[in-house]
Amino acid sequence: HVQLVESGGGLVQSGGSLRLSCAASGNIFMIYAMGWYRQAPGKQRELVATITNGGDPNYNDSMKGRFTISRDNAKNTISLQMNSLKPEDTAVYYCNAEAGGGYDFWGQGTQVTVSS
Repeated sequence: HVQLVESGGGLVQSGGSLRLSCAASGNIFMIYAMGWYRQAPGKQRELVATITNGGDPNYNDSMKGRFTISRDNAKNTISLQMNSLKPEDTAVYYCNAEAGGGYDFWGQGTQVTVSS
């Protein structure tokens, strides 16, 4: 059982930046990777980025290098630095943890709104 708590969402102007954070608690030793997904109204949830326990990142190429995922193992957190934000980045961003035994855990989601 893993709990994920997200923070950092909000309203930002086009071209601005936001940094999202996700703190994991509970049976954190189950986790082998964490990541960020997003879902905009009327669209499917899509991968933003993932990072393994060893720190290896994978990105959705459509993010065009604007986003950076990182982790702080001492704090059991991951972060998503989002730069050069565009209105099309507006979505609910969800933290995800992939755990042993075939289980996924999700945060509550945090709203990111980019105005033009």
